[in-house]
Parts: sequence; structure tokens; C-alpha cells
Amino acid sequence: MLRVGLTGGLASGKSFVGEQLRAMGCYLIKADELGHAVLEAGGEAYAPTVTEFGPSILREDGSIDRRKLAALVFDDAPRLERLNSFVHPAVRALSERLTNEIVARDPKAIIVSEAAILVETGSYKNYDRLIVAVCSEDQQIERAMHRDGLTREEALARLRRQLPLSEKVKYADFPIDTSGTKESTIDQARTVYEALRSI
Repeated sequence: MLRVGLTGGLASGKSFVGEQLRAMGCYLIKADELGHAVLEAGGEAYAPTVTEFGPSILREDGSIDRRKLAALVFDDAPRLERLNSFVHPAVRALSERLTNEIVARDPKAIIVSEAAILVETGSYKNYDRLIVAVCSEDQQIERAMHRDGLTREEALARLRRQLPLSEKVKYADFPIDTSGTKESTIDQARTVYEALRSI
């Protein structure tokens, strides 16, 4: 088994890279999807989050309205830290369970874990190799505006909360430059896949 971290920044192309690696034969675990799962009713982080932030974050069906929750923590570092204290351990535990299930089926699996803050949290050290998707800040802003409907100011505010890609890429075993064509990114992903297979 090979554990590979995949990270980047806002709209840096890491999800596209992850999907290409999955198509080539890697297993892909996406931290965002696990974060959604643990906040669903019955998920490990659901009850403590509702207790902490109150019923105002719930929709009529009892599910957590992620936009309302995000609005409460976006500019409030202590509350964000509190939320993360529920979500991150639950995500790690779920990721570990999924990893164990994959390895039981395929002992030679290449498991790619896609997450935005591997470098910031230091958890990149838990992986055998690290891939970082990089592009220019202008491209990140344009893509985030197009993809997420953000204003330029909103996109910039999110970027300012992240470690710049120029810093993250220093930790990369495999940087993938997503600033060119999709074909160029796919070619780089294929080169990385072949390198991972040979380890």
C-alpha cells in the first residue's frame, strides 16, 4: 500500500488531478466528502456540532445547513477551532476505516487522500508522497468566481486564510502545474501515476 497526499489551494485544480488519478487506477479519498458525511444526521460530528451551535443551523428536515454553519465560523477563529475539533478527528477516523477496507481488498493499493490543509495541519507527514496542484493566484480567483459564484473580494478573503501555493509546493514530492490545458494536467498526472506505481 502507498499513501499519497494530494493538496493545493482554493480552485487550484486538485480535485481534477484527483479524478484523473482515480481514473488511472488509484483509490481516491476526498476529505470534503468525509466532512459532509460526519456532519450528516448520525455522523460522528453531528450531535456535538448541533449542541455547540444550536438549532438555528438546522434545516426543517433536521440536517445541518452547511452555509449557515460556515457563516457562523468564517470570521470567528475560536468557533472555527471548536467546529474543527469535532469534524477533523471524525474525518481522520472515517478515512482510516476506508483505508483499511481498501487495503483488505487490494494490498498493493495506491490510496490518494485529497484535502485542502495537509500542509497547514502538518498531516502531510503521514503520507509516503505528497502531490501539490499549483497555478497562479489570478487563476485561483477566476476559477473560484466562475465555479463557486464568489465575488473577487470573497475569493481573495478565502485565499488569505490559506497558505500560499508558493509555500505549499515546497513540500511537494510531485508538483502538478494546472495552469495550462486540461491535457497538460492529465499528462502530468499520468507521469506521477507511473512514478507512484514504480515505488
